[in-house]
Amino acid sequence: MNNIVSKPNVAVVAGGNSSEFVVSVKSGANVMQAVDPDKFTPWLVEIQNDRWEVFQNNYKVSDIDKSDFSFQFQGEKIKFDFAYITIHGTPGEDGILQAYFELMGIPYSSCNVHSSSLTFNKWFCSNYLRSMGIPMAKSLKYTVGDTIDADFVVEKLGLPVFVKPNAGGSSFGITKVKTKEEVEAAIHKAWQESEEALVEEFIDGKEFTCGAVKIKNEITVFPITEVLPKNEFFDYEAKYTPGVTDEITPARLPEDLAKKCRELTSEIYHLCECDGIVRVDYILKDEVFHFLEVNTTPGMTGTSFVPQQIEAMGSSLREILTKIIEAKLA
Repeated sequence: MNNIVSKPNVAVVAGGNSSEFVVSVKSGANVMQAVDPDKFTPWLVEIQNDRWEVFQNNYKVSDIDKSDFSFQFQGEKIKFDFAYITIHGTPGEDGILQAYFELMGIPYSSCNVHSSSLTFNKWFCSNYLRSMGIPMAKSLKYTVGDTIDADFVVEKLGLPVFVKPNAGGSSFGITKVKTKEEVEAAIHKAWQESEEALVEEFIDGKEFTCGAVKIKNEITVFPITEVLPKNEFFDYEAKYTPGVTDEITPARLPEDLAKKCRELTSEIYHLCECDGIVRVDYILKDEVFHFLEVNTTPGMTGTSFVPQQIEAMGSSLREILTKIIEAKLA
């Protein structure tokens, strides 16, 4: 029996249909490196709209048969045993791909359909968690076509405010608005990424982010990262350009505050019924961690927060991925 059949075939699914395509492809490449080839046969599956292709060693092997998520290789039909989703944005973070894998009966790495769709919609997720007593900034939502009253925005939220797409990530479409005159243009910019724009109260504090993973019903919270952007806020450049942001893992926090952040991360993970690796972002002000968002398919590039946190914990991405895959296949 050849090794393709004898070891479980793992699809590392990257790409997607959003502005985050490029980041996702980098995440996918890093996850590919981390999948243990002694235990699994990894294949890179790149998805973009109707294009679903399988790659190995940077060469296209085949198109994917979407009817059963299989492909042809050396005259043989290969079916996947597991899918590791590294798509940031649609269709990998919003529940669409999760629903497809559910229909196909293929185990996958991330949160389920319900949890993915909830956490991807920042407005729904924030209001749900707010109702559970999780502290966060006040916000307003504007859908494409809504009338924008800048005076009302300033009256409700003050200045400055952050305007961001309701469904999106990697800081695409985000603006820090300092004057009433800038409000409308910022909302229109966010609408280019998503049909809904969020306007959020500015909380003047320090940014922290904390990852977690659940394996066999046990949540492990990773060390916290302190985020110190040299830009005005943690925008796309600050996220992905070396040297533009200082990232300190573990964060320089007194133990009582670090414990508070870890417990809050675990609580949010539980409340949102998450699965697999997620990351929760916060602003710390007056010793209170204010929730920003949950990332259910967080960045997994070589410089991303989660791989840094796993390393700081004394583990490796390979070790964590092996545990996730083995638990799901069991």
